[in-house]
This record gives sequence, C-alpha cells and structure tokens, in this order.
Amino acid sequence: MKEVIPVVVLNDKNDTLSILSALREGGINCAEITFRTACAREAIEIAVKAFPDMNIGAGTVINREQAESAVKAGAKFIVSPGFSDEVAEFCIANGVTYYPGCVTPTEIMRALSYGLTIIKFFPAGVFGGLKALKALSAPFPQVKFIPTGGVDLSNLKEFLDFDKVYAVGGSFMMKGDVVANCKEIKRICEL
Repeated sequence: MKEVIPVVVLNDKNDTLSILSALREGGINCAEITFRTACAREAIEIAVKAFPDMNIGAGTVINREQAESAVKAGAKFIVSPGFSDEVAEFCIANGVTYYPGCVTPTEIMRALSYGLTIIKFFPAGVFGGLKALKALSAPFPQVKFIPTGGVDLSNLKEFLDFDKVYAVGGSFMMKGDVVANCKEIKRICEL
C-alpha cells in the first residue's frame, strides 16, 4: 500500500510528541523530520524512543555530517532535496534507505548507478508534476518516485493512483500552527 510521508518541520523539540501523536491518530505511521531546524536531531531521538514502531526518517539532509547525525539519532531513512554522492555512499555503507531528490534524467541515472531505484521527485509542482513523472517513467521503468512539493489534497489521489509512485511526500497536512492544531493534522490525515 502506498503511503503519505509527512514532511515535518519542528522548531521546538517539545512539539515532537504532540505532532507525531496527531499523525498516528490520523492513521499515518511515518514521518520525515527535516534537518531545517536546530532541534532536528533531538526531535528524531524523541520520536524514535516514543514511537518505536513508526517509520521515522530525516529529511532535507544535504551532507554526510547530517546523515550521520540523523542515523545516530535513530532515523530509519534519509531524504535529500537533491542528489548527494557522500550521503548516498554513507547510507549504502550503513544499510540505511536513501531517497535522493532527482528531477532530471542525468540525476536519475546517477541514482541508478548507486543502485537506488526509489527517488524523491522535488519540487514536483515546479518540475512538471504527474506529466513529468509519466515521461520519466518511460526510459526508467525500474524507478519509483516520491513526488514532494506541490502535492496537496487537490492532487494527492492522482499521484497515488500512478503505478510508478512509491509514496507521496508533503507538508500539506502540517500547515498553520500545528501545535495548536493537532486536531486539524489528524483530520487531514484521515482524508
């Protein structure tokens, strides 16, 4: 079954439990906690300890140092906005799933050279959305995509219905003041 991978930006590690609880109550069993904030590593540690059965990963990982930090904190997967050789090499050497961001045939070929067949397509909305995924799927039938950026409730179903989509990533369920709005997170997840 395909899933939605929430892109979670935490500015305060103390928000981790309430936000992940809302995701779980809404039926989502994974989260990509981004390395855009200073508390990302601590938030991952909290999440992994509190929700050991959830698939907790690190997003916006742009170098090996961040990848190492995330994995030490317990991240089960790593997501990058682009392709990083050093992150790919670290993840492969340590048996950690890596979803690099790729939008061009050249980037996809680079991912394939590392044996990576599931890639993040980011930002999907800017780079042609579903139409682009369908075009890229022809020369790369072995690749599955995680479209992120430009995915929301208005187009979620059409992305999930495409057989080359592995999962869909997005922050659309995390909009607004998420701490005060955990009920809204749960409601959106249930849609």
